[in-house]
Amino acid sequence: MNITTEFPYETTHEDVYIPLPDGTRLYARIWRPLTEEPVPALLEYLPYRLSDWTAPRDWQRHPWYAGHGYASVRVDVRGHGNSEGLPGDEYDARELEDGVAVIHWLAQQEWCSGRVGMFGISWGGFNSLQIAALAPEPLKAIVTVCSTDDRYDNDVHYMGGSVLAVDMHAWAATMLAFVCRPPDPAQVGEGWKEMWLKRLEAVDPFIHTWLAHQSRDAYWTHGSVCEDYGAIKAKVLAVGGWHDPYRDTVLRLVEHLDPEQVRGLIGPWSHQYPDRGLPPGPAIGFLQETLRWWDQHLKGQETGVMREPLLRSWISGSHPPATVYETLPGRWVGDASWPSENVAPVAYALQGGERIVASPQQTGVDAGRFFPFGNDADLPPDQRDEDAKSVSFEFPVADAPIEILGRPRVKLRLRMDATRGQAIARLCDVAPDGSSTLVTRGVLNLAARHGRDRTDPWPPGETEDVVFDLNGIGHTFPPGHRIRLAVSSSYWPWIWPQAGSAGFTLDADGSFVELPVRRHTEDPAITFGEPEQSEPLGVVHPVTLEEPRPERLVVRDVAQGEWRLEVDPRYGGTRVYPDGLEFTEDALETYTIQQDDPLSARTRSDWRIRLHRPEMAWDVEIETRSEIAADDQDFITSNEVVCKDGGEVVFHRTWEKRIPRTAG
Repeated sequence: MNITTEFPYETTHEDVYIPLPDGTRLYARIWRPLTEEPVPALLEYLPYRLSDWTAPRDWQRHPWYAGHGYASVRVDVRGHGNSEGLPGDEYDARELEDGVAVIHWLAQQEWCSGRVGMFGISWGGFNSLQIAALAPEPLKAIVTVCSTDDRYDNDVHYMGGSVLAVDMHAWAATMLAFVCRPPDPAQVGEGWKEMWLKRLEAVDPFIHTWLAHQSRDAYWTHGSVCEDYGAIKAKVLAVGGWHDPYRDTVLRLVEHLDPEQVRGLIGPWSHQYPDRGLPPGPAIGFLQETLRWWDQHLKGQETGVMREPLLRSWISGSHPPATVYETLPGRWVGDASWPSENVAPVAYALQGGERIVASPQQTGVDAGRFFPFGNDADLPPDQRDEDAKSVSFEFPVADAPIEILGRPRVKLRLRMDATRGQAIARLCDVAPDGSSTLVTRGVLNLAARHGRDRTDPWPPGETEDVVFDLNGIGHTFPPGHRIRLAVSSSYWPWIWPQAGSAGFTLDADGSFVELPVRRHTEDPAITFGEPEQSEPLGVVHPVTLEEPRPERLVVRDVAQGEWRLEVDPRYGGTRVYPDGLEFTEDALETYTIQQDDPLSARTRSDWRIRLHRPEMAWDVEIETRSEIAADDQDFITSNEVVCKDGGEVVFHRTWEKRIPRTAG
C-alpha cells in the first residue's frame, strides 16, 4: 500500500448540513481542493455514520480525490448518524429523493462545476445505481462496487426464490442495532438525546417487511434497475469480486447497458473496495482507476478508460481449499462484448440413472460466509464433507485446462413426492488428493421454478425439468483434476429449509450441467497500479487480554442430532478515534438445526454497541436480540432493543410477530 501525502492540490475539509426541500438537514463532510476554479463533486451516500463507523475508510479515499481536484462528499442518510429526520426502510423512495436533492445542492455550490459523480460500495453502490436510474441532470457518472441491479434475487434476502436464512436474519439484526445508534453530541450538541429518542420510537425491524414479501413483487422491483436499464443515463463503472455475492450484477450491467456507457471490472476480491488489501488479493490501484473514470466523464479529459475492454475479469487459477487466501493465482483477461465471443456453453451430461437426493438438514455448515469481508474464516473449507451429503457427478479434466467465465447452468430432471422443496447445486474443483474446492453454487426454490414472482406447488409424484443458473465465476480447472457437480436438497444456514420436504429423485440421464468455457487468451495490456490511499485517520485498537472467540465454530450434539454454528462477524471490536470517541461493538450469530427436522431451524443474533466520550461524560449502550424460527405455517420472529444513557435504560421495546410462509 502506497500512502500518498503530496497531491496536485492542497485540500481542506468541513462538516456541513445539507438542507432538503422538506426542511430536514443531512449531515455531510466535504473535502475540497484549494483552488479558485470550480471542480466536479463526488458523492458517497450511506446510513453508516461518517463521524465514526466509516470514518477510517472515508479518510482513505475522500481526501485522495480532493487532492486530485474533486470535491469529495460523504453524506449520512436521513435518520442515521448526525443527519436529521427519521430512519426508513433500505433504499425507500424518500432515501432516493433525498439523494437526488443532495446532487442538485452540490451542483449549485459556487465551488462546484455543476457536474456530479456518485460512488459507493454495497449500500452506497446500490443507491448510486438507483439514483442514476432517476437520472438527475447533474449526475454524469457513477462507480458502483459490490452492488445489485435486482433487489429480490441478488441481495441478502432471497436466492433462487428461497429465503436466505444466513443474511435475511443477520443483516436485519445488524441494521436493527445500527439504526438504534444515537447522534453524537460532539457534532449535534445538546439536542442529541431528543433526536435519538424520536428515532427509536420510529424503529421497526426490517425483518417484518422482508419476510412479508416472499415472492418478487412491487416491493422488490422498486429500486431494482434491472426493471429498466434504459432509465440510467450516467456512465457506469461496475465493479465486483468473485468472492462477493453481488458479482452477477456486473455481468448483467455490461450485457444490458449501452457499450458506450458502461465498463465492468471483476477481480478476486471479497466484499471490499479493491484497494484495501484485504484477502483475497491481489489488490489494485483502484483509486487511480476510478480517477481515470472521473477525469474522462466529469472533466472531459481523454484518459483511455473507454478504450478498455467492456469487461475486465480475473480468472483464478486452481487452488487448494482454504478459508482465507492472501493472494489467489490467476490472470486478467478482457472481453470486448458480453456475452463474449470468447465464451461458449459446453454441456456435460450427468449419468447414472435415478438417484435419491435427501440431504441431512445440516448440509451447508461448510458453506462459508455469505458476505466475505477478508476475515480468516470467511471462505468455504474443504467441501468433501458437504459433497458426501450430496449426490455428486464428476468430469475428468484430461490434457488441457478448462477455463470458465460466466454463470454455469444446470438442468435437473426431478421427481418429488412433496409439494415443496429446493435444489442446491455446487461446482467444485477436485484435486488428485481428493480435496474439494468450492468454485460456485446456485439455488432454486422449486415452487419458484416457473418464475420468482409466483408460487407453484410441485405436483406430488410428477417429474419435471428445472433449470437454474449458478453464480458467475472465473476459474481454471487444470489437467488431472475433476470437475464435480454436487446436488443437495438442503443448505443450512444459507437457505431456510422448506417444511415437509424430504428431498427428491434426480434422473441423471435427463440432466446436465452447462459450463461457460472460455478460450484461452493472453491479455498483457490489462494492468493496474499499486494500491494507493491518503493518510489513515489514526484510529487505535486497544490491546486486550481477552481470548478472542472463534470466527466460526461448529458444535455437534451427537446424542440429540443437533448442529450449532456460531459466527462472530468481526465488524470492528473496540476502537478509539483521534477526537477521543471510544466505539465498541460486539456481535454473535447462532444458527441451530436438527439433522432430520427442517422445522427445527433457529437463528439468533445478539448485538452490543457502546459509544463513549470520557471528556463529555457521554456513555450510551445499545443491546439487541433478534430471533427467527418457523413452523409449517409461519415464520416466528422476536426482536428486542434496550438502550441506555449513562447506565440508565431510556428505551426498551420487544416485537413478537408471526408472518405466514407463502413462497418461503
